[in-house]
Amino acid sequence: MTHFQPNAKQIRAALRDQGGLNRRLLLAYSASLASLPLLGRTSWADPSPKFSEDPFTLGIASGDPNSTGMVLWTKLAPQPMQPFGGMPANAVEVRWEIASDESMNKVVASGTTVATPQLGHSVHVEVDGLSPDHWYWYRFTAGDAVSPIGRTRTMPAMETLPEKLQFAFASCQNYEQGLFTAYEQMAEDELDLVFHLGDYIYEYEAGRNGKVRTHHGKEIESLEDYRIRHNQYRGDAQLQAMHARCPWLVTWDDHEFDNNCAADISEQKGIDVADFLIRRANAYQAYYEMMPLRTTCLPQGPEMQLYRTASFGRLANFQILDTRQYRSDQPNNDRRSPLNEAASAKTNTLLGDKQKNWLGKSLLQSEATWNVLAQQVMMGMVGFQGKSEAQEYSMDQWPGYNAERRQLLQFLTDRRVANPIVLTGDIHCNWVNNLRLDDQRPETPVLATEFVGTSISSGGNGAAKPKDHDWLRSHNPGIQFYNRERGYVRCTLTPENWVSDYVVVDDVLKPGGTSQTRASFVVESGRPGAFSA
Repeated sequence: MTHFQPNAKQIRAALRDQGGLNRRLLLAYSASLASLPLLGRTSWADPSPKFSEDPFTLGIASGDPNSTGMVLWTKLAPQPMQPFGGMPANAVEVRWEIASDESMNKVVASGTTVATPQLGHSVHVEVDGLSPDHWYWYRFTAGDAVSPIGRTRTMPAMETLPEKLQFAFASCQNYEQGLFTAYEQMAEDELDLVFHLGDYIYEYEAGRNGKVRTHHGKEIESLEDYRIRHNQYRGDAQLQAMHARCPWLVTWDDHEFDNNCAADISEQKGIDVADFLIRRANAYQAYYEMMPLRTTCLPQGPEMQLYRTASFGRLANFQILDTRQYRSDQPNNDRRSPLNEAASAKTNTLLGDKQKNWLGKSLLQSEATWNVLAQQVMMGMVGFQGKSEAQEYSMDQWPGYNAERRQLLQFLTDRRVANPIVLTGDIHCNWVNNLRLDDQRPETPVLATEFVGTSISSGGNGAAKPKDHDWLRSHNPGIQFYNRERGYVRCTLTPENWVSDYVVVDDVLKPGGTSQTRASFVVESGRPGAFSA
């Protein structure tokens, strides 16, 4: 069976060719990877596969919607924790249907695609030609097996100004550290969209964080390792149910690959770059296979473009960023440090030149009321109490890339980008930050607002009132709210206001946890900065 594993010999040869890594590395993959988008059009797939077990154990999902369609996703895996999901080495036909009613009686589009072993028997159907701003229902059929029915929607037409949008954003769901209880409340919120901002899986070996349940196997490195880990997470009933409720827009952070990675640099010393890129290629392919992403996101070996734009009419424009793949190495050995020369170097980048140029162009073209950066690491310059009098900052977050942060905020101000909002995950805490060029100078203007969401489960149950709360607030004037409970953030947008509700769960260590809104914050259109509702 072919899995398009990278060839280590070719990668190492490319590394020895100074300056030729990207070109030669991509050429090494081109013969196999170029054919992947065409695999769904083959005529040699089994039209009537037989299954002794349900092949839809991983559920269904939709994502990356626009005004005329979206991606419909599923993956055939009758034995999801076994190699290859328990599927044979041949391709099989899968039929899809999308209807305007929940009972699937009014089918408006349908077709047949192919689930191939080369892409882990995943299915990505890019539907087009639907009506803007409509809800739809969909399902898949393979042989005699029928999937659950999912609900999805199209976005409003670009020229319209919708009255309202309600979405949630979430991140950081460590399977071992807690249950995904927050998704139960999220499923009741009747959302239009979900944004997942990274750490959808964790790569660690079984038992490293085990308190509630246990990962399968060693720390993941091979393509099949990553596939099985994704399968284990997607087997969670609460996560499956939320994917079936509405379309998701996803991006990754580090744990989809390896903790605190920076471009092709490992957190661990002495890791061979070629081996690291082989592992990254495995991680990227498994991620693509598992997510409702368009073919434009198809990985090319260890390269995969996730940054992209999504719009909800003229109400909101979302720039979905990747602050992990293109970044320079964390300064100061990735330790909390003062804002020294290393942290403020102009060469430090989270975005990389190509993504930064794309972001600037996309923001200039936006005519939306709200302009949103959906990204991974905290932009607020939050200083923590250090051993000396100087406050210390996370070098894995925007403070370690301070010059680029200032450049971006100055761009938003100089180009008068309307109502900039930053959405952030990663840090396992809730925050609301009013952003300035220098967050330690409260007398200067607020330029944007950042809403940081806590984890779904990572860290287990958090403390509602941590001891350092008062110190952080008194030494960081930009902080409007700080909280360490688990949950997600629900956002309601109108042309006049943005409201962020911080939904928290009282217990993720055992079933039966309950949810409540801990705090709500408002941003008024035309007035940067959040205040308590």
